[in-house]
Amino acid sequence: MKKNNITLSILFLFFITILIILLPITYKTVKAYNDSNTFVDSIIKIQQNNNDSIFEINKITYYSGCNAKGDTNSNSSFTISDLYQYTDIAIFINPVSDELTSKNTLKNVLINNIQYVLTPSMGNQKLYYKNLSDFASSKFNQEDQIDKSINFIATSENSIDYSKPILYNNCANPITICYVNSGIKENYTFSNDISKLTYNGSLLKMCGIALSSLNCKISLDITITNNLDESYFCPITLNIPLSTENSTIYDGNLTIKDSVNYKFIKIS
Repeated sequence: MKKNNITLSILFLFFITILIILLPITYKTVKAYNDSNTFVDSIIKIQQNNNDSIFEINKITYYSGCNAKGDTNSNSSFTISDLYQYTDIAIFINPVSDELTSKNTLKNVLINNIQYVLTPSMGNQKLYYKNLSDFASSKFNQEDQIDKSINFIATSENSIDYSKPILYNNCANPITICYVNSGIKENYTFSNDISKLTYNGSLLKMCGIALSSLNCKISLDITITNNLDESYFCPITLNIPLSTENSTIYDGNLTIKDSVNYKFIKIS
């Protein structure tokens, strides 16, 4: 009888030990299953909410150029204090339907989560809001530097002040920003005839700047809020253009109209 009690006690302890071992494994398995189902449910919900796209981006225009700050010396040579490359960027948001409603018109547009996927090996990179009236020029306002995000408000007025980040609510004007890579060359003196200097991309070639050292790729998120207070989200990537099959920024400047196919996802 005593031996039976000992045997039962041993078996009881064995089963308790097995239970202690199995409980965490069972918990993790159930949790993983639930998390998986939650993830799948989220994907299904997103798909259900996006059977029909409301907004899209099908064109991005780039204008890449170069400029320099500097001084003419007494011997008629020219010393560069700051050689910088810039690219103006116009991002065209379009409502998919031609019939405008509260659903496919803008209330505001937020750009955030700005990241440099590929960073140039030379210079200092910054983004600025770009006045549309100054597009395709080296002009940009230091006060318009984009820190972490920029918010474009929308309006239905007949005219807008392009010096501020404002969009027509019917998407008539593009988002305009400017990428600037400054300090590429500093305290560099041209000893040759400065009358031959042209303030464009040819300066990069004259200063011996390899285009490969200026390659840059930027990712960012765009979130649209429409006039029903619904939110639509789209991540995009900007490849700063420095060359094509037929030309490079060394030739002066570069204009590229990039056909893209970005669709916005409804998130709320």
